[in-house]
Amino acid sequence: MLILGIDTSCDDTSASVVEDGGRIISNIVSSQSDIHAKYGGIVPELASRRHIEMVIPVVDEALKKAGVSLREIAAVAVCHGPGLIGSLLIGCSFAKALCYSAKVPLVAVNHLEGHILSPFLAPPVPEFPFLSLVVSGGHTSLYAVEGFGNYHELGRTRDDAAGEAYDKVSKLLGLGYPGGPVIDRLAQEGDGRAIDFPRAYLPETFDFSFSGLKTAVLNFLRSRLGDNKPASTLDKGMIGNIAASFQRAVVDVLVRKTEWAIKKKRIKRVALSGGVAANSELRKRMKEMGAERDVKVFVPPVDLCTDNAAMIAAAGYRHFIGGDLAGPDLNPRAYLPL
Repeated sequence: MLILGIDTSCDDTSASVVEDGGRIISNIVSSQSDIHAKYGGIVPELASRRHIEMVIPVVDEALKKAGVSLREIAAVAVCHGPGLIGSLLIGCSFAKALCYSAKVPLVAVNHLEGHILSPFLAPPVPEFPFLSLVVSGGHTSLYAVEGFGNYHELGRTRDDAAGEAYDKVSKLLGLGYPGGPVIDRLAQEGDGRAIDFPRAYLPETFDFSFSGLKTAVLNFLRSRLGDNKPASTLDKGMIGNIAASFQRAVVDVLVRKTEWAIKKKRIKRVALSGGVAANSELRKRMKEMGAERDVKVFVPPVDLCTDNAAMIAAAGYRHFIGGDLAGPDLNPRAYLPL
C-alpha cells in the first residue's frame, strides 16, 4: 500500500511515497534555508510564497522518483498542524485539490505524530511502549507512546523550544541561520565546561525551559562586549567555548529529563526525533545514557530527524488503515495538540 505524504508545516516543502507505513520509496525535501538565512530566522510570508512555487514540482519529483502514478497511490497524507498557518494552508489546499481531482482519499496528520513515528522508517524500530523525545525548532516535548495513536504527553517546553534557542543564540553570535548545525560544529572545537550556563531542570515536572539559558548567553556577551560591539569581535576560541557551553547545557537538560521519565514510567526504550535529534552531542549523550541504564535508544538517520514528508506518510498509513479519513472541509491549525 502506497501513501503519498505532503509536508509544508514550516519552511521545507516535502513530498514522499512510503509503502506500508515503513518503507521509503522516495522522500524529496526542498529547503528554504538560503532564503531565510539573511534574516536570522524564518519569515512566514516568504516561506508561504516559496511553498506555492515548490509544492507541485516537489510532489511530481516524489512520484517520479518512486516510479508510480497517482492511480497507484492509496491515499494522500497531509500535515494540517501544528506549524506556520500560511505554510500549512498551501499544503492542505494542494492536497485537497489533488485528492478531489484524482479521486484519492485524504488523510490528515498531526506534525508531532509524524515525528513520533519517524523511528519506524529505519530499522531497528522500537517496540511499544516507548518514550519519545521530540526536539525541534518549534517543539520540545516528551511522550509516553503506548501504541499507534496512543500518545500521552509527559511534558513540554514552557517557553522556547530547544531548536529555537539554538537559532536565537546563533543569531546573537552572528553565526547565521539555521543555528543548530553551526553551533554543533563550533562546539566540537570548544570547552563545554568553560562557561557555567544555567540548567532549568524544573524539579517535579517533565516540562522544559530554555528561555533563561538564551538570556544567560545574551548577558554573558554583554558582560564581555558591552552594548555596542558585535560578537564577531570575539576570538574564535571564545566563540567555540560559548557554543560548547550552551550546547552542553541544552543536552544536559534533555538527557536528565529523559532519565527521570525512564525511572518514573519504568519504560526501557527511548526514541529521539525532530531537527535537534540530528545534533551529534545529543545523539552521543543519549546513547551513553542508554548504555549506562540498560535502555534501548532509537535515533533515526539525520535526514529523517528534520521535517520530511516520509514521517507524515508513515503516520498517514496508520490513519488510513484505521478508516480515519479527512474531507474537503479540512482546515489547517497553527496550534494542534497531539
